[in-house]
Amino acid sequence: MMAKIVTLGEIMLRLSTTVGERVASSNQFCAHYGGGEANVAISLANFGHAVSFASKIPENALGEGVKQHLQRYGVDCRYLLRGGQRLGTYYVETGIGERAAQVIYDRKGSSFAEMTKNEWPTDMFEHVEIFHISGITPALSKHWQHTLIELVKSAKQAGVKISLDINFRGKLWTIDEAKEYLKQLLPYVDVCSAGKLDAQVFMDIPAPKEETDDQYYYDQMNQLYPNIDLFYGTHREVISASHHLLTGRLWHQGNYVLSPVHVIDPIVDRVGGGDAFAAGVLHGIATQSSDQELIDFATAASALKHTIYGDCNLFSVSEINEFMKNGSGKIIR
Repeated sequence: MMAKIVTLGEIMLRLSTTVGERVASSNQFCAHYGGGEANVAISLANFGHAVSFASKIPENALGEGVKQHLQRYGVDCRYLLRGGQRLGTYYVETGIGERAAQVIYDRKGSSFAEMTKNEWPTDMFEHVEIFHISGITPALSKHWQHTLIELVKSAKQAGVKISLDINFRGKLWTIDEAKEYLKQLLPYVDVCSAGKLDAQVFMDIPAPKEETDDQYYYDQMNQLYPNIDLFYGTHREVISASHHLLTGRLWHQGNYVLSPVHVIDPIVDRVGGGDAFAAGVLHGIATQSSDQELIDFATAASALKHTIYGDCNLFSVSEINEFMKNGSGKIIR
């Protein structure tokens, strides 16, 4: 069962160092297009869904590159607006061993960030089942904080499920700013990527006196926002920048399930792993998978993303299912 889905956010040019190089001293960078909501759109298109990506890009060669990148993977670009002065960029200093990756943003004044009002047609949410957004967009400006609420309200009026990845970025806004805004946005959300830290920091849910698992926090978040009936997240044990243990977590109407643990060693590229996970969750919702099937698939999709360069996940449903069946490292003949 395939779904019609709209994702909305900023897509940028990502410039990455090679392993062992620092941004300040690097004389070459590897270029990819990427952004959270665009990455989710590409994954969902690879899974066979009818996905549209809404954004704004400049009328130049970089903007054309974005469009070609999205179309290559089957993403509908009818809501990809043209205009403004520039495409935002960001630099990734690739981590290795004990040294973590670092991100430097150069996105101020971008075509998307400079938008001051809703420029999309009123029929954008017709026959759409899911509208996916993230907490990165409202961090860009006060205008975007207003516009995103407006878009979410329009989607809700059209009967669309709202999917939010909180995705806090401390380099874009403060914890207090995010907390105040989320109080306005979360009452409209149906599906939310959040975990223990989000509960404590943004929703003021206190830690229990005794050690407990994340189900406690999901139960508490649902009490605060009963409109959200599905929460999801990952637990990541970091052995080094290139060796992680990854487990998926899902809370759905009181049912709490975990995925198997994935040992990811070595990591080729961590960027976009969370987006691959979110897309796997939305795929499970759209196809009415059981809770366990959903979280197992989403976590496997995220684990596979760590094995390829670039922001977006390039695996199909059948490839992810094959990976889940065979386990890691076996040759598929």
